[in-house]
Amino acid sequence: MAEKKNGIDQALIRDLANILNDTDLTEIEVEQDDLRIRVSRAGNVQYVQAPMAQGYAPAPAAAAAAPVAAAPAAPVRNPANTISAPMVGTVYMAPAPGARAFIEVGATVKEGQTLLIIEAMKTMNQIPAPKSGKVVEILVEDGSPVEYGQALVVVE
Repeated sequence: MAEKKNGIDQALIRDLANILNDTDLTEIEVEQDDLRIRVSRAGNVQYVQAPMAQGYAPAPAAAAAAPVAAAPAAPVRNPANTISAPMVGTVYMAPAPGARAFIEVGATVKEGQTLLIIEAMKTMNQIPAPKSGKVVEILVEDGSPVEYGQALVVVE
């Protein structure tokens, strides 16, 4: 039987890490029942357990009188102006380490111009601008992992 500590199957984590090494993947995630395990070369192993349904407990009277700070709202973006990741990989803002970035906030880009590179399975994929416009916001950092469909850049 696999060695478990606090309900986490350590043998499974070791097996996933070995799969990463054997296949040169940068990340692997497994979900089973209420447990999700992600192993990534770019970061730490994450253990996420699905939240359990909890009963309602009324707040104490003193807490009810305290004002609740509102969380800052995420900026509203027009989806037509947002360029999303067409694949999972690692984003690079420049053609080489130490080189000047392809784009900067405020820069004007032309349709087809390279905005950034996404490395997937050791292949460098240039991500072109789908339209001409001004770079309003860059939503990713150089060297960070990106997911399919993740917003990368806003061009208006």
